[in-house]
Amino acid sequence: MQSTEILFSLFVFTLISLIFNYLILKWTKTLGAKNAANVGEIRWSDSYKPAIGGVSFFIVFLIAYLVYLFAYRPSLSLTEETQHLGILIAITIGFFTGLADDAYNTVPWLKLVAQITTGFVLIYTGVVIDFFGIELADAILTIFWTVAVMNSINMLDNMDGVTASVSVFILFSAALTAYPLTDNNLFYTFVCGGTAAAIVGFLYFNWNPSKMFMGDTGSQMLGALLAAIGILFFWNNENVIETGAWWQKIAIVAVAFAVPIGDSLTVTINRIKRGQSPLVGGRDHTTHHLSFAGLSDRNVALVMVGFSLISSALIGLLSLSESLQQTGYYIVLICYAVAVIGFLYSTTVWKKSRQVYLEKHAPKK
Repeated sequence: MQSTEILFSLFVFTLISLIFNYLILKWTKTLGAKNAANVGEIRWSDSYKPAIGGVSFFIVFLIAYLVYLFAYRPSLSLTEETQHLGILIAITIGFFTGLADDAYNTVPWLKLVAQITTGFVLIYTGVVIDFFGIELADAILTIFWTVAVMNSINMLDNMDGVTASVSVFILFSAALTAYPLTDNNLFYTFVCGGTAAAIVGFLYFNWNPSKMFMGDTGSQMLGALLAAIGILFFWNNENVIETGAWWQKIAIVAVAFAVPIGDSLTVTINRIKRGQSPLVGGRDHTTHHLSFAGLSDRNVALVMVGFSLISSALIGLLSLSESLQQTGYYIVLICYAVAVIGFLYSTTVWKKSRQVYLEKHAPKK
């Protein structure tokens, strides 16, 4: 298979996403919107915008999979077929979980049950983290990882262009470790590449000032996909991780997911310290505090893009150069991940940022 054919296919997927988002935006002004005043949620944007981007993600994802399935007629082992089926089911569960939440504002525990179910599906179909070497412990870690990623991507979706951009770079980082043009990785090339193309088409409408959001439909689907891809290409990738080197796994995972980890960890710690639930929406994310500190929404997105770009570059260097697969370089990765997560947490304690936050949330007299 020629690389030009793959690039052309990804371009077509992007075009399909662009057209679909344009048509659906014209078609409706109410589909997928939550009225924050009715459901009691605190949102960054008070203006009405349809939360329908996730629908295009799923449609383009299915088109990409069908192109792979019928155009290349893959010859797969039973293990590969089972894993592929598990990922397809997991993404579908994520999509419909988000769709239900966007349509009916479901209770948090129902979403949690769906996320745990997604983790069980991945385990049952062989997409499981190999970390402890103990089956039960690895299964528990896989479920925790799946729930954590699905929630962190959902929580990060709080400002124009942030989650979409970060997700594209995570998928790109996975591709850098996976030799995407080889026959045994074509499934992931099309599924991940097609989804990334859909996100790029969506970003045209989601970049600040945005015209639409992805909604929980998009963030839950992306969370399920990124959880599975994270397991296969970061936790368990023998191309870049030495056998038995558990700390190398933590290093590459932390770098790839530095922004989602930093944001969700910061929000969780701060809300628990204030005696609040981490599952309730609010304007206390790292993106919001960067805005309180004086950055525009567009510049906040660019900061997150910058972190994600550096993460991809570091992972790319790791996979492309065998000379870098040494202890020293993994220490660099860990230091970078800690620096990003630490910086994101520090935004919530900056004097100016904290003062603006407290003023915005002061009780009305």
